[in-house]
Amino acid sequence: MTTFDDLLEKLKAAGEPTRLRLLALLRENDLSVGELVQVLGQSQPRLSHHLKNLSEAGLAERLPEGAFVFYRAARSGAGLAFLNQLFSQTRPDAPEFREDRDKLREVILARAASAEAYFSSIAETWDSLRALHFPNEAIEDTLLDLAGPGPYRRVVDFGTGTGRMLLLFSSRAAESEGIDFSHRMLTVARANLERAGVSNSRVRFGDVTAAPFDDASADLVIVHQVLHYLDTPGDAIAEAARVLMPGGRLLVIDFAPHDLEFLRAEHGHRRLGVRHDALTEWAAQAGLTLEAPRSFDPPTQGAPGLTVNIWRATKPALSKARAA
Repeated sequence: MTTFDDLLEKLKAAGEPTRLRLLALLRENDLSVGELVQVLGQSQPRLSHHLKNLSEAGLAERLPEGAFVFYRAARSGAGLAFLNQLFSQTRPDAPEFREDRDKLREVILARAASAEAYFSSIAETWDSLRALHFPNEAIEDTLLDLAGPGPYRRVVDFGTGTGRMLLLFSSRAAESEGIDFSHRMLTVARANLERAGVSNSRVRFGDVTAAPFDDASADLVIVHQVLHYLDTPGDAIAEAARVLMPGGRLLVIDFAPHDLEFLRAEHGHRRLGVRHDALTEWAAQAGLTLEAPRSFDPPTQGAPGLTVNIWRATKPALSKARAA
């Protein structure tokens, strides 16, 4: 239950035409200030002032992303309850909302074009890396098998990249969220989620070694092809363990140790693969129980390749005695 003063603050924040339109848009998509400027045709300082009011009232969440700032409508707690009640009493086909949605579609198309241009610029490199390891389809089938059918309350994807893991698990999760340190990759992920019509998944800027999630807030965490980029991979595993609910599962996908030095020089890999004994140590330090990996050898073409390992770890469930 919210207090009288909190309720009054929320009513004041939402009870203004532009702010009501902002809330309607932010319930549909995470949007940057610049994108909102394009949709609403108002100045950035004016919209930033409105967004600050909505954030202070607990109706919107501010998501810094490098030089950008994205916003989303409240997704939990008193803010979400207020918005659900508010928009249950509004007509979604009201002219103001309908016109904003039409303009938003243009912004989303521009976002998709930007993502396509980025991938076109790295396509040759991307394809050359994919050719070094086993086909992704079989790897993804194994991921789904190891995760189990769910349903999951919340899936978190560390280093979401293109958002592929969010797409893969979207049908098994009530909600999911990915984080990444690259604004350009987040643009790609948002475009991919939009294109697939996935409405239960979001992405945001975030560091996998200091993740912006509450303790015990996810029942499945995925760390896909991330550890080899990190100076301190154990910190990411510790963060995954912190975010996991008791009884939750962690899936780690990465390369086995290899000697392809060009990946370090040309693609930013800090580590040439991840050793099983190292991951075992990181998992144990984080209080997780790690299983032996499932391995996928590289294509048998005589050329050097990469073995992909998939590990599953579990966070111990609370005992009945402790739960009581």
